[in-house]
Amino acid sequence: MGSVPNLPAEPDDDLDSYVGLDAGIAEERARTRGWSTVRTLPPGAIITMEYLRGRIDFEVDGGTVKRCWRG
Repeated sequence: MGSVPNLPAEPDDDLDSYVGLDAGIAEERARTRGWSTVRTLPPGAIITMEYLRGRIDFEVDGGTVKRCWRG
């Protein structure tokens, strides 16, 4: 059996603090807080739901973050 990789910790971040922000500002804030991947999606987008450590997802409508989740 192979060894378990030592994965970096995810940012300890309040995801609700992104809701209502301009998408560009939210993305910049997420990157400065340590998120390695920022994914911006339109409402109702069909996406795969695999968990990717270090990714933050934003649902953006009209340039504003409406919802946010990890991975």
